[in-house]
Amino acid sequence: MNRQRISEILPELVSIRHHLHEIAEIGLSEFQTTRYIGDILESWGFVLDRDYATTAIVATLQRGNRPTTVALRADMDALPILEETDVPYKSTTPGIMHACGHDGHSAMLLGAAYALSKSEDFDGRVVFIFQPAEENFGGAQIMIEQGFLRRYAIDYLFALHNLPALEAGRFSLRRGAMMASIDVVAVTIAGRGGHGALPEETADPIVAAATVIVALQSILSRNVSPHEAAVVTIGQIHAGSAATIIPDRVELEISLRAVRPEVHALLRRRIEEIVVAQAESFGTTASFDWKVGYPATINDDRAVEIARTAIRETFGSERLEERPCALMASEDCAFFLEKIPGAYVFIGNGDSKPLHNAQYDFNDDILLDGALFFCSVVEQALPK
Repeated sequence: MNRQRISEILPELVSIRHHLHEIAEIGLSEFQTTRYIGDILESWGFVLDRDYATTAIVATLQRGNRPTTVALRADMDALPILEETDVPYKSTTPGIMHACGHDGHSAMLLGAAYALSKSEDFDGRVVFIFQPAEENFGGAQIMIEQGFLRRYAIDYLFALHNLPALEAGRFSLRRGAMMASIDVVAVTIAGRGGHGALPEETADPIVAAATVIVALQSILSRNVSPHEAAVVTIGQIHAGSAATIIPDRVELEISLRAVRPEVHALLRRRIEEIVVAQAESFGTTASFDWKVGYPATINDDRAVEIARTAIRETFGSERLEERPCALMASEDCAFFLEKIPGAYVFIGNGDSKPLHNAQYDFNDDILLDGALFFCSVVEQALPK
């Protein structure tokens, strides 16, 4: 029945997804997005809770008397990327686009909300979370800090994310670490600038920064076991104004990712030790500004089994893939999964451009499967 219900509104879900793509908005600024999603949910009879993270929307659905609660979560925010597609529903917001498919995730969750609102085939409570600011400010963490989990006692949480290069409609998950943690640090190396013809009178921060960049590569090859997953990336370097001037300072931005907390802590410690030592060896100093990070996304064993069973019974075993290792990208749903047993699941987007690419677009052909997955895990976790 859920498949039939979703199929009946599938053209509307496609239209919803396209409109969300057109009105793409950055995290904590998704005002048009939440107004549009909220209007749809209210037209279907849902009562909305808008008390969290500026633009979050929470809706609930109760069947029977079982106290168990299952949460379904979708992200809503877009990225600061200038879209380079030629689709008719191209983003109308300059320099902002849905380059990660959150428009599709929201449309899939709306489809599930509609189908489940017509269903009597579960016993318990469903909480639908339309979450802002996944890409930048950690909307999940903000919601938790503002008391979301004190108001909503949730037993299981499920989230779905599209994955390019994975066959369209194929599901992929694993127990334990699904995605890596991330931290970003801004490093300033301060020296003593001067004339490019008189380097001996300066403390050159560019030379110091160059040795820092090279030395940081030794962390993964000499401090982290080859059996561990970890990444250190220098993504930005800013310094200087002319070829004849040695500047006073260099600014670097570094990201670090790991699957295990112990490795994450090691990366943070070694980055600071190496940067300070290299800077001092050239008569410069280093300072650090650690940005907000995300923990690793860890799937709960029981929740994974619920998701696996739901996928096999709804789509067949051939549509389920066991991931051999964690994806080294990061996801703020990790904050929810630190507090709630849950499963973060990938659904194939097919042969599309990569995520966070200016030419990426979500595959409308997987809207039905994504919405049906959400319905199936509810019925599996909350059997009547």
